[in-house]
Amino acid sequence: MSPEPPAEPIEPAPAAPISAAPLPARDLTALLETIGARDGRLVHLERTPARPARPADWPSWADPALVAALVASGIPRPWIHQARAADSLHAGHHTVIATGTGSGKSLAAWLPAVSDVLGAQRAAHASGTGHRISAHGHRPTALYLAPTKALAADQAAALDRLSARIEAVQAGTAGAPRLTLRSGTCDGDTPLPERDWARAHADIVLTNPDFLHFSLLPGHERWARLLRSLRYVIVDECHAYRGVLGAHVALVLRRLLRLARRLNPDSPGPTVLAASATAAEPALTAARLIGAPPADVVAITDDGAPAGERALALWQPALIDPWGADPAVSTADPGSGPADTPNAPDLPSPRRSATAEASEVLVDLLSAGARALVFVRSRRSAEIVAEHARRILTRSGPPLADLADAVAAYRGGYLPEERRDLETDLRQGRLRALSTTNALELGIDVTGLDAVLIAGWPGTRVSLGQQAGRAGRAGSPGVAVLIASDNPLDAYLVHHPEDVLTAPEATVFDPANPYVLAPHLCAAASEAPLREADLDLFGLPDESLLADLAERGALRRRPTGWFWNAALPGRPQDLTTLRGDGSPEVPIVESLSGTVIGTAPGASADSSLHAGAVYMHQGRAYVVEELTQEAAIVTPRLAVGYRTRARERSSVRILAERSAETWGDGLTWNLGSVEVTSQVTGYNKLALPRMEVVSQHPLDMPERVLPTAAVWWTIPLEACEAVGVTPARLPGALHAAEHASIGILPLLATCDRWDIGGLSTALHPQTMRPTVFVHDGAAGGAGFAERGHRAGARWLEATLDVVTQCRCADGCPSCIQSPKCGNNNEPLDKAGAIALLRLLAQAAQAAVPLS
Repeated sequence: MSPEPPAEPIEPAPAAPISAAPLPARDLTALLETIGARDGRLVHLERTPARPARPADWPSWADPALVAALVASGIPRPWIHQARAADSLHAGHHTVIATGTGSGKSLAAWLPAVSDVLGAQRAAHASGTGHRISAHGHRPTALYLAPTKALAADQAAALDRLSARIEAVQAGTAGAPRLTLRSGTCDGDTPLPERDWARAHADIVLTNPDFLHFSLLPGHERWARLLRSLRYVIVDECHAYRGVLGAHVALVLRRLLRLARRLNPDSPGPTVLAASATAAEPALTAARLIGAPPADVVAITDDGAPAGERALALWQPALIDPWGADPAVSTADPGSGPADTPNAPDLPSPRRSATAEASEVLVDLLSAGARALVFVRSRRSAEIVAEHARRILTRSGPPLADLADAVAAYRGGYLPEERRDLETDLRQGRLRALSTTNALELGIDVTGLDAVLIAGWPGTRVSLGQQAGRAGRAGSPGVAVLIASDNPLDAYLVHHPEDVLTAPEATVFDPANPYVLAPHLCAAASEAPLREADLDLFGLPDESLLADLAERGALRRRPTGWFWNAALPGRPQDLTTLRGDGSPEVPIVESLSGTVIGTAPGASADSSLHAGAVYMHQGRAYVVEELTQEAAIVTPRLAVGYRTRARERSSVRILAERSAETWGDGLTWNLGSVEVTSQVTGYNKLALPRMEVVSQHPLDMPERVLPTAAVWWTIPLEACEAVGVTPARLPGALHAAEHASIGILPLLATCDRWDIGGLSTALHPQTMRPTVFVHDGAAGGAGFAERGHRAGARWLEATLDVVTQCRCADGCPSCIQSPKCGNNNEPLDKAGAIALLRLLAQAAQAAVPLS
């Protein structure tokens, strides 16, 4: 459930120009068919025909200088979705534009926003007031929000180019007023002088929700010029705001809109444009983000951008040859995703890892002259894929060896200037391939790519579409390959293409989660008193939550509203973080020098940085001497012949049932609030290279309590025995069914297995029956368990399918083993799990027929 600790910056390989002669370009789809036919790795190939562009005329209200600048930059006409979204936004309607990757969604925002800025200057000059300082203060403003700093920087560069073209097209016009467009970026990395300039002068400010929460809103008096004149709010890549992060961002946006309306009560308030990847229910998602009725949001989903022919390959790595496997590449993917024990050894796998497979397929594509991206699930995997591909290329000799320096990794942890250099080198062709985390999924303009490899299911069909859409942008052909990792969901999806190719999911988040909502209400009250009219905006049915906060001393009730208790120390904005980080990160300090060599999330420190744990960092081994509240103290070791894996104990206490259904044979299906208590009780030492347990060591660690939401099912003991699962086999059967259920839930909810957790027990003290829980990993819940509860019949059927169709004998990472199991995947009973899941699926289908 806890995220992978961020890796330390690793100097990327230098991006040298390619000196080899260009390799002949071939049909990449045919190449993949040839490679995949060798051993059945290509499971399915889906072709999408090319699509022509559908342009529209420039809106009549668009400023002529802006239109001339866009035409000069190579945009003769907008596409229909751009024109329709711009018209809707200009007319004052909240709008969401949900179209494919590379469809130019940002133009729909800049067309009305920049036209209004230029139009205001024309009106001021016409009235003779254009030279006054007050005229500048009345220019309309816009606020652009991106989920990442990189995306905001990319848009800032595009606006700078547009501003320069606007000035250039006016150069030959004598006597006309000189129109300007001023934009600035504000985030945690922005120097104070640049931040001050943007606050005083920028027409468009580009930032992120974190800066909005921690700086702009609490300091809104200094941003009065921007907020009073705020006409448009652009929320880019809004599909990225899901789960707990989505709930936080929704409440930050509502605080922003409320404050802007307070500062300018004579205006209807800012109009919002939400830009999203193709997703289900975009109007509903946008409405929930901003606290508006869905009927007040216009959805633009008809994509008029051109698209080249696309191919999506579903790819299963070959089974490992037990007599000739290369141990360097045939183990389970060491960086396939975050785990409770980030430095735990990998589980044995009957297939090659997705990263090893991606490295070799990448080399095949590079040999055909392709330019490609490889998307992976973790920072460490990005380094592994790039290094393995470079090694294969170097060993291949000329001309392929000359391509080794044209492959690099791109991930979080690099300095901003390093990432910008990598992006530039990729655009200009000095790099032929990048191995990247989802840092390149969100909107950064990278064109000219031929292929995308996706090492492991990216979590949602929305993300799959975004990543696959990186190939063949700007109307050119492209291919994408989804390579299944050792994960039950991956194994299921590559054999069920209909579930991959169906409509994308809706974005799931819950702004009403009291653990998320309460601190934002405190922050809002400090920015402007909360009034009865604000209840609907924040989704409050009444004043009971405000009264509870007042009883706790956080708020004070006055005749004019609810105020933040200023007598309390600190700021209310510091009561929460948007990213759901929970405990602060733990610095990892080398004992000999006192140097901080890395950090790890506080939530996973007990399991990864306990005394005696082996911590791996850039290939070097350290042993943890001590874990305190302030830091983990580690000592370097030249050779450590073992790795460590923590053992955990968990329990679940049911707090309240929200829903309870009784199915056939006495089975029950439930949803409710629970309290999850977990504790690291010890660790095992595992000898290299076979990872055999050689010793066990106890630990005395504190208990951690998580109040959250869960879905759970119970089954009578006699029903278990009727299908052959005896009391002796029951713990392993329930445990295996729990693991498989967690692995498949992301098929139905917009999450991945790292957002959820679970517990199974042969006798729960409250239900007094065999019980399996699957719970959200965030305090208060994130909506994932609720989504699974609603789709119970389909969830159980899919879980049964993936376990029964797996060709292993007793269980593997592709069906019932979990990389995050606190009990080291013991006990597990695959046959028993199949019997219980079949019984559950039949009962669910009888109660709620599958649609």
